[in-house]
Amino acid sequence: MDRLPREFYAQDSLVVARALLGQRLVRVLNGERLAGRIVETEAYRGEADAASHAAHGRTARNAVMYGPPGHAYVYFTYGMHFCLNAVTGPEGVASAVLLRALEPLEGIATLRAHRGGREGRDLTGGPARLCQALAIDRRFNGADLVTGVELFIEADAPVAAEHIAVGPRIGVRGDTAALAAPWRFVVRDNPYVSRG
Repeated sequence: MDRLPREFYAQDSLVVARALLGQRLVRVLNGERLAGRIVETEAYRGEADAASHAAHGRTARNAVMYGPPGHAYVYFTYGMHFCLNAVTGPEGVASAVLLRALEPLEGIATLRAHRGGREGRDLTGGPARLCQALAIDRRFNGADLVTGVELFIEADAPVAAEHIAVGPRIGVRGDTAALAAPWRFVVRDNPYVSRG
């Protein structure tokens, strides 16, 4: 399969968040492909978005968000979990899309081993579960998702609009607008989506 091109990521995060549904996230680990179809995303729109890591400007932690589109922004949260984002928009504008859930497609036995034998939603339904299953950590912060060897996104079948549900993001902080913004996109009725 072909990789998603740089131009794909250079769009507004809302466009990318919707368009990433159905695409294939791939992690190559010890020569094995671990992969899944992206079934849930959330858009974050930079300094004007009170829920974004960039809401208070550029920091050492969020610097990758300001970089070129098509790179991974991986952060550590709650002292125990990693989360993977794809940087979007033009360089210098801190926007990204959080990958929230995958439908496993390749390397499922290894994914399960990384998650203690869990299955279904407990396997890759949620950003921390997704990262643990695919062995994604801070080493991938700044990794190029277009040209990378160990972590990249391949073009797969897009999801038709009638199969996409839209709603507010999960577990965000910020003002009323950030809490209510309909910037979470899910594949309707997919059993791997993190929450109904």
